Amino acid sequence: MWRIAERGDTVTEETPRQSTIFDVARLAGVSHQTVSRVLNNLPNVRPSTRQRVEDAIKKLRYVPSPAARALVTRRSRTIGLIATGGPEFGPSTTLLYFNAAARHASWSVFTANMIDSEPNSIRTAIGAFLRQNVEGIAVITAHQGTVDIVAGMELTIPLVALEATSRPGITTVGADQYAGARRAVAHLAELGHRDIAHLAGPSDSVDSRERSRGWRDELSERGLSGQIIGDGDWTPSSGYRFGAECDLDRLTAVFVSNDQMSVGLIHALTERGRTVPGDVSIVGFDDIPESAYLAPPLTTMRQDFQQIGEGMLAALLARINGESPTIAPSIPQLIERASTRRIG
Repeated sequence: MWRIAERGDTVTEETPRQSTIFDVARLAGVSHQTVSRVLNNLPNVRPSTRQRVEDAIKKLRYVPSPAARALVTRRSRTIGLIATGGPEFGPSTTLLYFNAAARHASWSVFTANMIDSEPNSIRTAIGAFLRQNVEGIAVITAHQGTVDIVAGMELTIPLVALEATSRPGITTVGADQYAGARRAVAHLAELGHRDIAHLAGPSDSVDSRERSRGWRDELSERGLSGQIIGDGDWTPSSGYRFGAECDLDRLTAVFVSNDQMSVGLIHALTERGRTVPGDVSIVGFDDIPESAYLAPPLTTMRQDFQQIGEGMLAALLARINGESPTIAPSIPQLIERASTRRIG
């Protein structure tokens, strides 16, 4: 607290003393061991006692020391998170839900955000994580190379990656991109389209490759034809570029590998005098918030990014605890809106 200084005095500020676990114990009328059990969410604490301790913590504004907790439990309760790429909707939304789940579970997350997947930067970040005694590492990225680099370091702590396909030695969590793509193409086929084009994503993206594989297999199984009109980079500008250049002969339907490229594609087709869905039906992927408000509203495949983010954390914590998690991939859901129509 401050006081008014008189002549010759030195003005000082008295910093309030940080509350300790012993202060909490004294106020709650329990031992400091009991406070520790409440803080670490351990069993065998009566509800009334737990409530007194929690009330004392709140009143004293007590904040446990991570270092002290680690000494007692021999656990750091920290996770390292590698996140690479631009602001793609899927990975960035998954990251938000992963962090929220970690906070809810009382785990701290050290995050290294990178625009690219430069190997030395990734290895440097992993080294920093290990010096912080993280108990596990998560990788959220749209680029396969990032997971390859981390996996190649042969870490002795658990590793979980956001990825559509399984990998030996790594726990992967994600949506079934292949099944989602087949459902998108099936929707267009059921509307009468027989020539279904595809605007793919980047070739170094596992999700993009799985969606292209699903498109190809669904066409093959139904005896339909189609062509890839380009490999975009997930952005509206790449969708616009390919929409401005693509061959419009026989083009009645396009399965686009994400919603943002669909935005650019629709704009380019409209400028060329083609209406959506009057002339061309379009299905996107992800169900970004803007999809429902486009002109026309976009038919798309919705991914449950909350389930994926929370599933990644659950899988990593299971691995940390010595368990073998079995988390089935979620299946994207078709959200039918006005960008598709029946023909024939």
